Amino acid sequence: MFTGLIETTGTVVSLTPTSGAARLVLAAPALAGRWRTGDSIAVNGVCLTAIPVADPDQFAADLASETLERTTLDSLAAGATVNLELPTPAGSPLGGHVVQGHVDATGTVVSLLPLQRDLDSTDWRLTLELPQQLSQQIISQGSITIDGISLTVARVDFPRIEIAIIPHTYKSTNLHTLAPGSPVNIETDVLAKYAAAQRSASQGDWLTPAYLLANGY
Repeated sequence: MFTGLIETTGTVVSLTPTSGAARLVLAAPALAGRWRTGDSIAVNGVCLTAIPVADPDQFAADLASETLERTTLDSLAAGATVNLELPTPAGSPLGGHVVQGHVDATGTVVSLLPLQRDLDSTDWRLTLELPQQLSQQIISQGSITIDGISLTVARVDFPRIEIAIIPHTYKSTNLHTLAPGSPVNIETDVLAKYAAAQRSASQGDWLTPAYLLANGY
């Protein structure tokens, strides 16, 4: 499990087709010595299994065809910046929100605009366009994961949403590398997924007085 608090960024070394699907090699000096073979590492919000390579400052991960189809990882080019997070140890504080590393869909950057003239200290406003399948899993002031970053939705006008970005997040993640049209990985809040599934299963009639009474409301 992850929390969406990005520990560091890494750099794509290569993305090479294999007999399985593809192998991604990343340079991540800040994580050197902190992971073992087989450990999970979230790369742009995608939970991957780390494999050692000759350079101790790098690691590899094999990507299945489904991973390539459901995420943006197949579009990574050498030199691209990616967000990295190691799993959260049991008992550690959850600074962001519960992030599984299971991408639900990809979205597209519409704009990322500064709110003030001083680009070193300004907040930013990120606007994304999302697929319709996520419409029941996103609410204003709810949590969402964008390329592995735990963020809060500021405004919903589906299929577009807006997110406020503080200067630290803008500078210390891959957000400053994104441009209009850039694809991003989206993972909605796990609680929102279950709520949406329950609503769908019960055809929208689950929130009744009897349900509330039975569950202590």
